[in-house]
Amino acid sequence: MTAPAPGADGPSLRPRTAQHYSVAPVLDTPEGYVAPGMPGAPVTGYDPTAHRRTPRRRTALALLLAPLAALLAGLAYGCAPLRAADSLGWLTIAQAGLVALPLGLLGGRNRLLPPLGALLSAGALLLGQLTQHLRLVHTATATPRTLLHATLSSWRADLRPLDLAFYAIALTGGFLLTRRTANRT
Repeated sequence: MTAPAPGADGPSLRPRTAQHYSVAPVLDTPEGYVAPGMPGAPVTGYDPTAHRRTPRRRTALALLLAPLAALLAGLAYGCAPLRAADSLGWLTIAQAGLVALPLGLLGGRNRLLPPLGALLSAGALLLGQLTQHLRLVHTATATPRTLLHATLSSWRADLRPLDLAFYAIALTGGFLLTRRTANRT
């Protein structure tokens, strides 16, 4: 008579046979463990992030260069040909980018720099418009006070609703471009 097959009439009465392993299993190994020397095992002494250093932030240099960039952007905007004055408002985005570049790249992710970038971009636009009007009313014999008064009154008389849109673009563009350039580093 033979022993019943496992599971046919119940459990087998034969003793369990030994299971053979080529390597003894390691008990209580963590999930995802790979034995040393096997494919996928980490190389000892290798750190993939060792060559990466955190970028050094130079906020003071950014705070020095951003107003200079705003001054240069405003003067470049104001010294553009006068016949193209109506289409120059869209260059506000370029002014905002020029101001945002040193703030974002050098200053990093400081939360005070995007509002500063917005204000400096709007200031660059104002300086550019005042420079344009100064070129229009410039007279050789005028005193600086009368020249400033004539420039401001000319600027106020020339304000249009589209200029408010350009100031909104300068504020928004300065804020967003400063934040984006900070996130790319």
